[in-house]
Amino acid sequence: MRAVVQRSSNKSVALALTLVAVPALGCAVVRPGEVGVKTRWGKLDDKVYDPGLVPLNAFSQQLITIPTRTVNREIRLNLPSKEGLNVSAEISILYHIDKSKAPEVISEVGLDYENVLILSVFRSASADICARFFAKDMHSGKRAEIEEEIRKEMEGHLAERGFIIEAVLLKSISLPEGLYTAIEDKLEAEQEAQRMEFVLQRERQEAERKKIEAAGVRDAQKVLADGLSDEIIEWRSLEVFEQLASSPSTKVIVTDGQTPMLLSPGSAGAPSP
Repeated sequence: MRAVVQRSSNKSVALALTLVAVPALGCAVVRPGEVGVKTRWGKLDDKVYDPGLVPLNAFSQQLITIPTRTVNREIRLNLPSKEGLNVSAEISILYHIDKSKAPEVISEVGLDYENVLILSVFRSASADICARFFAKDMHSGKRAEIEEEIRKEMEGHLAERGFIIEAVLLKSISLPEGLYTAIEDKLEAEQEAQRMEFVLQRERQEAERKKIEAAGVRDAQKVLADGLSDEIIEWRSLEVFEQLASSPSTKVIVTDGQTPMLLSPGSAGAPSP
């Protein structure tokens, strides 16, 4: 009888332990675009959990989730320029966390990593890079170059810490008052200078064309003068006499035998018969 009571008591203890242990077993959910890292009695686990259900011991374990999707952080600040001006800018930072380094991010930086690390590095990098450019460069074709330089500077500080900087985008630039007018005046002057250069180039080409044309006429005249000998002139005169003689129209020819002179009938100064 005593053995039966003992076995019943053991079963009751086992059932009680089971009932206590069951609530202690649970699970947590890691959402898409995140990863999870367990802590046990405050100690961080090295294993990274992908999206899905993660079993947990509610008494001793906790699941910390951290996003690995692309994050768009917008910030407005004043940037220094090479000439010492302050340029107001609205900038977007696109970044994500390397999931393999999620435990390091949590343990070394903490969950407030954006304010603690990313924005601090960005402010320093943007100030250093923009100070190398003129204010007008931030509003012109060099904007892409400035964005890439800032991204590279941030990546050099953050890549080893587990942060991947995808892009830095200068969304809007507000130049100091009066600088817009100065830039427009300069662009207008540059366009006028280009137009005048075009006109001068066209005039130079026209002058060169006339010079070449004049040289051609001069050379032709020189060749013609060099080729006109006395024999050629006499031969041409005979051709003229022949053409006059064969012409059916009435005419008077006065000649010294070498150079013909044609006088129409009734012309003044014609010799009397």
